[in-house]
Amino acid sequence: EEDQTALQKFLFPPPEDLPDEVEMSIWDHLEELRERVLTSVLIVGVLMLGCFAYAKDIVKILEDPVASEGVKFLQLSPGEYFFTTLKVAGYSGLLLGAPVILYEIIAFVLPGLTVSERKFLGPIVLGSSVLFYVGIFFSYAVLSPAALKFFVSYADGAVESLWSIDQYFEFVLVLMLSTGLAFQVPVIQMLLGKTGIVTSEKMFAVWRYVVVGAVVAAAVLTPSTDPLTQCLLAGPLIALYLGGASVVRLIEDESVREQA
Repeated sequence: EEDQTALQKFLFPPPEDLPDEVEMSIWDHLEELRERVLTSVLIVGVLMLGCFAYAKDIVKILEDPVASEGVKFLQLSPGEYFFTTLKVAGYSGLLLGAPVILYEIIAFVLPGLTVSERKFLGPIVLGSSVLFYVGIFFSYAVLSPAALKFFVSYADGAVESLWSIDQYFEFVLVLMLSTGLAFQVPVIQMLLGKTGIVTSEKMFAVWRYVVVGAVVAAAVLTPSTDPLTQCLLAGPLIALYLGGASVVRLIEDESVREQA
């Protein structure tokens, strides 16, 4: 019943919790949405152009995980390196522009949030941004080197490591992006806990299924099929889930103390 009450309060907030602001028509909302989408596209586009200007430097940075392994990168077709730099610039501009996109989304939905939801929004946005970039750094510093060194050592003595530049960056960039998204698990848990849809007790009760789900998610998210990379991603996912459940429990205890 407590979960149902919390969910009802989320769906139908009391009048005193609603912000005192002027209502907008559906056409005003659509016009604001168009402006914010256009702003995000323009800023991300400028960032992509800036990254393309320094594409060779970014390429060298992304080659560092296997720089000491003797791997040679090849251009297997005319223009492959050029299109690869376009892809690298696109991913890099999108990653750098993620805070801008997030800000525009928040600014658009903010008028529709209640006073209590606005207070909760700050930690959610900050936590989501930090976890996203921590996930990218974790992928670059831990996952990618471990997976790539595994492939190099496995092939050592049998074949020479001559890799396609396009396929290499496809592997690294997809792994970084998917890891950053996977690190959003605690944010989703906090949203579910705050709205009363799922309690911390239920989150801890299904930990066995979470372990299996983390392994499956790691297998889906990682572009490689080696078990080492999957385990390196599944471990942090499980730790993040348990940490998120603990934070939800702290939020629940704080709510109980405020009501007492």
